[in-house]
Amino acid sequence: MTPNKVRKYESLDVVIVGAGAAGIGIGTVLSDLNLSSYTILERDEIGASFQQWPEEMQFITPSFPSNSFGCRDLNAITTDTSPAFALDREHPTGAEYAKYLQGVVEFHDLPVRIGVEVESVEQHNDEFVLHTSAGVIHCRFVVWAAGQFGTPNDNPVPGATHCIHNSHVDSWREYVTECISDTIVIIGGYESGIDAALHLADLGYEVIVLDKEGPWQFREPDPSETLSPYTIQRLYEAIDNSAAITLYDGFCVDHIEQSDGGFEVVGMDGESFETRNRPVLATGFESGLGPADEYFDVTEGTPQLTERDESTATPGLFLVGPQVSHRGQQFCFIYKFRQRFAVVADEIANRLNIDRSPLDEYREKSMFLEELSYCEQDMCDC
Repeated sequence: MTPNKVRKYESLDVVIVGAGAAGIGIGTVLSDLNLSSYTILERDEIGASFQQWPEEMQFITPSFPSNSFGCRDLNAITTDTSPAFALDREHPTGAEYAKYLQGVVEFHDLPVRIGVEVESVEQHNDEFVLHTSAGVIHCRFVVWAAGQFGTPNDNPVPGATHCIHNSHVDSWREYVTECISDTIVIIGGYESGIDAALHLADLGYEVIVLDKEGPWQFREPDPSETLSPYTIQRLYEAIDNSAAITLYDGFCVDHIEQSDGGFEVVGMDGESFETRNRPVLATGFESGLGPADEYFDVTEGTPQLTERDESTATPGLFLVGPQVSHRGQQFCFIYKFRQRFAVVADEIANRLNIDRSPLDEYREKSMFLEELSYCEQDMCDC
């Protein structure tokens, strides 16, 4: 891991942008292929987006050291590691998971450069030119792994500036030190909204959760579409134990007003909720690919990719991470998008005429999902 060590000009085969779960995961596969001419650029720290989680937030997918029995830990990004084993945690916090990612980097001696921001991406003939805060890099392939969690959707309606986005909360215990009443309104009822509600209720506050759809009412086999079993279980247990959580579905926020008494969250139908505390926005993150955005065709917020996760608009530019989508299925959880690392690495290695046999291990260990027809929701309700 090297801070700010880009020569003024250098040429590489591959540049990976982002050192989160996706960037470190694909970097490990390239390392297994013995590719030496590549680097991983990270503008902050390894696992920065996880370190920005509220202190109390934990993974909704459980970690379990089951590698020896042919099942990868759901939160692992390599074939040979397990966050559960490394951290002794079933549901690690963001800070704990960042430590796991740092451990993977050290174990595999990955060429990560921290504190290097990609300022622009250009394509000239058959190569890319990346202008970074530490110099210029020319490369044959770019793997975009910067994710979307650096851009909170913190201005979804007029008056949203009166609120605080959950990603800007370091700790819910610290947030409540600024509260001047015992009622808190949360806008958004998916994972982050319910997680915030549970922690705030544990701290003794009355919590009102407003959501247009009310995902707590629905069940889907894909947790990308609804609340995870972990969250639903915690929510039901809290309500059964008389936690002061009130859930409102069908509430579409029109705007937020500030008054002498505090804040008023006003719905499209004129109904409103008042609180003296800053409302919490659990409204997710903006879609976007930063400097690489113009090199992807985007349809309804979804980057268009080939079956090898290459931009349909720009050959040589690949996408890994939670924005990958195929056949209407979102690869937004780590156990999903990790299955595409080897697919991207295989395509790059093929074009570089590198021996691809090390990827056989990924096939054997179910971390090489190249047949997309398997990506179908097919589960009985029993």
